[in-house]
Amino acid sequence: MPAKTTEIATDEELVTIADETALSARRVVAAYATDADECRMLLSMLGIAPDEPAV
Repeated sequence: MPAKTTEIATDEELVTIADETALSARRVVAAYATDADECRMLLSMLGIAPDEPAV
């Protein structure tokens, strides 16, 4: 089996998500997170934390 490769997206390849989509994603993450710290961590990992601009 061939090795998996990871491609890193450039700034030009990143797509800005709509505010409505980010808001919906935040709600889903918050609903399933076990606590506030986990919620913050997951939102940050996804790049949709409320204090971060969507990329």
